[in-house]
Amino acid sequence: MSKQKVVIIGGVACGPKAAARIKRLNSNAEVTLIEKGALLSYAGCGLPFYISGEVQDFNELMATPVGVVRDSLFFKSVKDVNVYNKTIAENIDRSRKIVRAMRVETSEVIEIPYDKLVLGVGGTPIVPPLEGVDLKGVHPLSTIEDARQIRDGYGSLKGKNAVIVGGGLIGIEVVEAFVKQGMKATIVEKLDSLLGALIDPEIAYQVQNELKNKGIDLRLEDTVTKINGDENNFVKSVTTEKGEIPADLVLIAVGVRPNTSLINGSGIELGTTGAIKVDSHMRTSDPDIYAGGDCVENISVVSGNPIFTPMGSVANKHGRVIADNICGIDSEFKGVAGTAILKVFDINVARTGLSENEAKKEGYDFITILASGTDKPHFYPDAKLIIIKLVVDKQTRKLLGAQIVGPGDVSKRMDIAVTAIMSGATVDEISHYDLAYAPPFSSAMDNMIVAANIAQNILNGIGKSISPAKVKKKMLQNEDFLFLDVRSKKEFDEMRIEDPRVELIPLGMLRKKINELPKEKEIICFCKISLRGYEAQRILEAEGFNNVKFMDGGVVAWPYEKVVR
Repeated sequence: MSKQKVVIIGGVACGPKAAARIKRLNSNAEVTLIEKGALLSYAGCGLPFYISGEVQDFNELMATPVGVVRDSLFFKSVKDVNVYNKTIAENIDRSRKIVRAMRVETSEVIEIPYDKLVLGVGGTPIVPPLEGVDLKGVHPLSTIEDARQIRDGYGSLKGKNAVIVGGGLIGIEVVEAFVKQGMKATIVEKLDSLLGALIDPEIAYQVQNELKNKGIDLRLEDTVTKINGDENNFVKSVTTEKGEIPADLVLIAVGVRPNTSLINGSGIELGTTGAIKVDSHMRTSDPDIYAGGDCVENISVVSGNPIFTPMGSVANKHGRVIADNICGIDSEFKGVAGTAILKVFDINVARTGLSENEAKKEGYDFITILASGTDKPHFYPDAKLIIIKLVVDKQTRKLLGAQIVGPGDVSKRMDIAVTAIMSGATVDEISHYDLAYAPPFSSAMDNMIVAANIAQNILNGIGKSISPAKVKKKMLQNEDFLFLDVRSKKEFDEMRIEDPRVELIPLGMLRKKINELPKEKEIICFCKISLRGYEAQRILEAEGFNNVKFMDGGVVAWPYEKVVR
């Protein structure tokens, strides 16, 4: 191959991946990597675990699996990639095909010619224009330098107060890190639930309950208006619309925007999301300039619409596709499902595709289901609960989205959901997936197959369900219905929903007592996970009851207050 000059701007995820693959595919290529920071190719998603102390040395975040740090020497000696770190790319001269950059330490201006240019400049943390945002102790979390300053810049964190502004992915991941360092943590979120842009309220409630149980102070539907400092310019408190919170450290975690400042005035097209627009080959509107990572917009494989989904995993895939196309391999990036997963103390939460709220906005006619159950057979010693929510298109019966929460294994089930969405599978097809089975790993009917079966029943008109949120709304509106608990007396005594509409009739007694139930009244049946609730719905319908439903997910998916013995 020819001595092609490839210049890559951005040295964290997409850029290094593209650089390494280009050299593997075309050893004659002259590849130059420009990075504004000192550090290269680090695992940004590992930063919370450095703050917590689980990752002790920040160099581990930049190392290969055998412990070699990926610094500029590594890239030159192993990859034959020229690196200009501590170098800021200032502008792109498209007509001359030159990148003009400045060395930070010397202010030297250099010009680097290119045949192909790759933009992997990432995203920029959104910092709201608050008074006091520039005080010492107030930080975003975007780079290793941010993480080092947070963990190591103020001495011991034990006993100090941390305030996290924003209840999204970054904020939730870091709150556990703060607690592990012995801090008292408060989250301030303007929405009425955490992770509101990603998951629906009934899943978010499970996350919120876990955080509350771990001592986190949640301030939902509240907004920070000011950050207050002391005489030494250190943060001392945060003022919100509802009061004042003491703070020794403040994390700004309200989101990320695409970093597009470099192409301002260049004529390179932006998309509707405000990120750089690229085609399926990751080319920008200039065919000699590619872009990937957090600075570009992606296409949703569900809706077909542009979305902004800044994820390190996606950035690495972009880098590979870019390298292939630069080296003559016709490679396409088809889009993303919007998948995310995180650990929240003792529970896990994951999502992909469209949430219920997103499906409404997109105009889909859909159903939702909740499927509760243990991730392994109930008799297996370490079986743990997970709750699955599916969003399914009524017309095509295809999976539109999935959310999973619980202390059990959510990652396996989420990967099944992602695969189904990416391949356009229907719930009928999912229900027949030949998944690996043995008791240490799953039940004979895996949770995802059970969830697909529930969706089939509802789509076929056999199952008639109602979500816990809608039941709660009926309660608050003082509607007249019978809330039929078909569990055993022992289960009822151990944990129950306290409401005057609740009546306990164990499933084994239902046929004997069926004449005692009012046919004219709406009946909502439930049990622990609503398998018996569904059975009760079918029994009552067979006996002429025509206004019967079962509550999705059962008692374990009920996110509101319960009486527990």
